[in-house]
Amino acid sequence: MAQVLSGKTVSADIREKLKNEVKNMQQKYPGFLPGLAVVQVGGREDSNVYINMKMKAACEVGVNASHINLPRSSTQDEVVETVERLNSDSTVHGIIVQLPMDSENPIDAHLVTNTILPSKDVDGLHQDNAGRLSRGDLDSCVVPCTPRGCLELIHRTGIEVKGKRAVVIGRSKIVGAPMSDLLTWNHATVTVCHSRTADIKEEVQKAEILVVAIGKPQFVKADWIKDGAVVIDCGINSIPDATKKSGKRLVGDVDYDGVKEKASWITPVPGGVGPMTVAMLLQNTVDSAKRTAEMAGSCAKWNLQPLKLHLKTPVPSDIEIAQTQTPKDIDRLSREINLLSDEVDLYGKKKAKVSLKVLDRLKNQQNGKYVVVTGITPTPLGEGKSTTTIGLAQAIGAHLNKNCFACVRQPSQGPTFGIKGGAAGGGYSQVIPMEEFNLHLTGDIHAITAANNLMAAAIEARMFHESTQSDEALYKRLVPAKKGFCKIQVSRLQKLGITQTDPKALTPAEITQFVRLDIDPDTITWQRVLDTNDRFLRCITVGQGPQEKGHTRKTQFDITVASEIMAILALTTSLGDMRERLGKMVVASSKAGVPITADDLGISGALTVLMKDAIRPNLMQTLEGTPVFVHAGPFANIAHGNSSILADKIALKLVGEDGIVVTEAGFGADIGMEKFFNIKCRYSGLVPNAVVLVATVRALKMHGGGPTVTAGVPLPKEYVEENLELVEKGCSNLNKQIENANKFGVPVVVAVNGFASDTKSELELVQKIARENGAFDAIICNLWAEGGKGATDLATAVAAASQKSSEFKFLYDVTLPIEKKIEIIAKEIYGADGIDLSTEAQEQIARYQKQGFNDLPICMAKTHLSLSHKPELKGAPTGFVLPIREARASIGAGFIYPLIGTMSTMPGLPTRPCFYDIDIDPDTEEIVGLS
Repeated sequence: MAQVLSGKTVSADIREKLKNEVKNMQQKYPGFLPGLAVVQVGGREDSNVYINMKMKAACEVGVNASHINLPRSSTQDEVVETVERLNSDSTVHGIIVQLPMDSENPIDAHLVTNTILPSKDVDGLHQDNAGRLSRGDLDSCVVPCTPRGCLELIHRTGIEVKGKRAVVIGRSKIVGAPMSDLLTWNHATVTVCHSRTADIKEEVQKAEILVVAIGKPQFVKADWIKDGAVVIDCGINSIPDATKKSGKRLVGDVDYDGVKEKASWITPVPGGVGPMTVAMLLQNTVDSAKRTAEMAGSCAKWNLQPLKLHLKTPVPSDIEIAQTQTPKDIDRLSREINLLSDEVDLYGKKKAKVSLKVLDRLKNQQNGKYVVVTGITPTPLGEGKSTTTIGLAQAIGAHLNKNCFACVRQPSQGPTFGIKGGAAGGGYSQVIPMEEFNLHLTGDIHAITAANNLMAAAIEARMFHESTQSDEALYKRLVPAKKGFCKIQVSRLQKLGITQTDPKALTPAEITQFVRLDIDPDTITWQRVLDTNDRFLRCITVGQGPQEKGHTRKTQFDITVASEIMAILALTTSLGDMRERLGKMVVASSKAGVPITADDLGISGALTVLMKDAIRPNLMQTLEGTPVFVHAGPFANIAHGNSSILADKIALKLVGEDGIVVTEAGFGADIGMEKFFNIKCRYSGLVPNAVVLVATVRALKMHGGGPTVTAGVPLPKEYVEENLELVEKGCSNLNKQIENANKFGVPVVVAVNGFASDTKSELELVQKIARENGAFDAIICNLWAEGGKGATDLATAVAAASQKSSEFKFLYDVTLPIEKKIEIIAKEIYGADGIDLSTEAQEQIARYQKQGFNDLPICMAKTHLSLSHKPELKGAPTGFVLPIREARASIGAGFIYPLIGTMSTMPGLPTRPCFYDIDIDPDTEEIVGLS
């Protein structure tokens, strides 16, 4: 007589364990809540019964189950759309589509179930899961619920499956086929029988384990059964029974009464496999939720698969190298670094936007180490700071096998087509696809251009309408009778101290106060922008059309990356913060000296809408397949010249506690690094762990008194022949930049970027001097010719430096007077004896202090070619006074920027711009000439 394998008892035990498991996970990961979505089409009564069972069981164990009931009129596209929406919902960890679907329209059930993400396919019906199961990849697939439940029941008998002869009757995709696979990979010898099997009785008589799922009532008879066999009956059939009130009863595919006399174990119907199917559905859902939680809440090692470099000598052009490498699809890379599907919006196959929701998901995860790459004062040719940033990230990620993100700025198209060319790194240390990196990318710069110019148009229009209309006419148009005050106008009322929100209740004086911004045209600081080097837009006249009624004024265009909106994008910490910063932007003053903001113009909400996608960092990859965030590109002279806080923050969470984020600061350390520490870190709250200071023998020779270095002109012989004296003298600049970094309490690793013309003695001399003058270490690297391999020693040194306990501190207290903060930077960072404020700068500073803007950090706008204000002064000049020509304010971005010397915010094209070399092959569509 067989023992009864009660699915009710076993499933109750499983549900209790799941309940405790969910509670334990909630203690480990606050907010953990497994989510199950059941999609039903139509309203079949039997489906309703099954769904109610599932919903009740889910509630019992702590799974948040939702029932999406679509009408019978639903089309296949509508069902697929519903599934895709659930795929993108990070709160849903399991999705099932109740079959059969009861629709008036033809629906391909196979297509619908294959639309479910394999990781959320808790029914185990997706072809990917089926394929993995058939190959024996049990750890990487979701096992269908009924077969998993059957195997659990078999295990509960205490019988070892390995080596047993098993027979499965039925070959359905839902039960029979996966059951056969599951038993096979548990080392049973399996025979599959079905309705066309010859001598099926003879086959069944050999079975020590028998699983029946053929859908025929009482199909298997007692004389088919081997003595002592374990019998699992998956069937559920209705047959007539006059003794029952309903006139029918449920039976399985096995003749239970007869078979139980010969079997050792047997499952009843009902109460056998059925409850186990529901229990395994919940088990699969909880398992899926746990994987998500553990990926989100622990410092999970990425499953990163680096790309192999095929190094060539001599090193080909940048674009040839980039086009030779085949990048990974970006959705694959996103999975490798533990991003969820709903956190990634693909822009083609090789780049994507990453959602800020990652920060919420990973809020309990420890940040990785934070490393900033900067440089000594460069030659006009640049010293390979971007190349070092990318090569170092490749070395850490692909060679040291640590989680590592690079964060770099998006290049402006002005320099790309002007004098500089691309900015994707160089040689075998690049961001790819480099063409997309250097061109439109995902349209962030275009969004900034649109938002900036909308603001410019709003300023001109407001001045025009105020000058041509009475207070009453303005009021009627600004506040239509049917609409009343809109949200942003209510904010303006509050700012003005007007408590009334009924348009009819305002007094004539209040109406005048509300409608009149009274902008002083001479105080307008807001310019139009364009992402092109166009020197003839540096001074223009607007308003010359006949409809403008003579309201002309002189103004100018800046390059887009000089827009305050770009600086805000780089410094914002959330969409709400960006909305607030955009609203605070001061564009002019009234004739009474009151600052006029974007909120006063009523435009900040619209600006935020234009920027809603741009706020999300862009995911790309290096030549070696490690991840890169490309985000924001503020002008490094008049703004802070760093990539975005948001990119750094998301990257620090994704790499986890043992990972490293390498972020780049624009220009030399006296500009980019100082602003990184005093502005970016102040607003982000992030604490840097190490500085990588890039130096070259070429630049050091220039600082030691070498001849002028000019772009496009061959280097003088001093730069290609050994000259230790020039190198040693030029190290004065290196030593000053090391000293500057140490002022902030951050260890410095000098990266000596080697060129083919450098001698061993020159390189080793730089190492020696750097170490003697306060560097944590100095490493010779060859990232351009060897990629990550050429920076493994640098990566090891950086990892060691970043382990030191942080003693980070700001250079100044923001509450100090503006003049004092400027003086501290001039003396401490540049080596000046003091500052000389022009009368105009003094007046501007006094106005900012009166308007309440004193307590902002300082963003110095000076040449990047010298520590001083004079580009021709190399090395570490002393004995100079820093002249402050003007002091301007970016209130939305959150800094005051003093102007030292002449700073052009609209570059011009050289005689022979880079665009001469840029072209496209019309047949292959391959871009040539970018560098």
